[in-house]
Amino acid sequence: MASRVIVLSGPTASGKTALGVLLARQLGGEVVSADSMQIYRRMDVGTAKPTAEEMCGVVHHMIDVAEPEEDYSVARYVEEAAACVEDILARGRLPILVGGTGLYIDSLLSGRTFAGGPVDPALRQELSERYDEIGAKGLLGELRKVDPERAEKLHPADKKRIVRALEVYILTGKTITQHDAETRAVPPRYDAVRIALDYADRAALYDRIDRRVDGMLERGLVDEVRALLDSGVPRDCTAMQAIGYKEIVRALDGACSLDEAAEDIRRESRRYAKRQLTWLRRGDYHWIRFQKTPDLDAARRDSTEFLALHGVE
Repeated sequence: MASRVIVLSGPTASGKTALGVLLARQLGGEVVSADSMQIYRRMDVGTAKPTAEEMCGVVHHMIDVAEPEEDYSVARYVEEAAACVEDILARGRLPILVGGTGLYIDSLLSGRTFAGGPVDPALRQELSERYDEIGAKGLLGELRKVDPERAEKLHPADKKRIVRALEVYILTGKTITQHDAETRAVPPRYDAVRIALDYADRAALYDRIDRRVDGMLERGLVDEVRALLDSGVPRDCTAMQAIGYKEIVRALDGACSLDEAAEDIRRESRRYAKRQLTWLRRGDYHWIRFQKTPDLDAARRDSTEFLALHGVE
């Protein structure tokens, strides 16, 4: 029987961190972060990373586990987060998965493996050069001969995934489509009880997002981004493409004003929240919807009552 874990998700600025701490303290749990940006060290303000005071003594895992320069993947997250969950369970504690990165959450819970397999830098470089030589449609056509289903899903401009799909096939003899089908047939790794936070009025959520962005700027987001660049973190690395960071980089480079960057961050954060909600609605979540102001005590009571119905007390 799959081990029981709790999932607490929701869009950005919905109160996940605070409620996660309350539930962990009440239920004897530890938090496993499911935030694709809080994994990075030295990226604190722009990721709304919880402070020691906000953690209230609750152990948090999967925060500050990588350098911004690293090319961190969902496959690596699943491997490292699963190790944290297993350790928490082995000590008789309750894992509480808290975050808004739906792909991380779903991949961890399902026990999904990824078509990582062997990596051949020389082959990857050769395929990359071939993409440049024969064009996007040409290499996509070669993929279509061996994996028409995956080729149908990829845009010709998606060089990275086209190259990787061919690399996996050449090195393993299996297509990514076949690998994914085999993975879907595996039973879920964990038995998850899922809770999601939202606001009854979308305008209330957007207002909280705007105020959160303002708070980040007041707490030194610009200085944080400047320090990352000064330390040698590349402008084009994955971590620096996060909302809040790429906009400030543009401002520091003189491509826009700080006021324009701030407005861009607000807009992109609202769009991200909308995408998060779309993802979450596909899952089997118990929804808690706040009014204008989040009532965390009421949310804690609602959550614990729901969890008790599912045998978590």
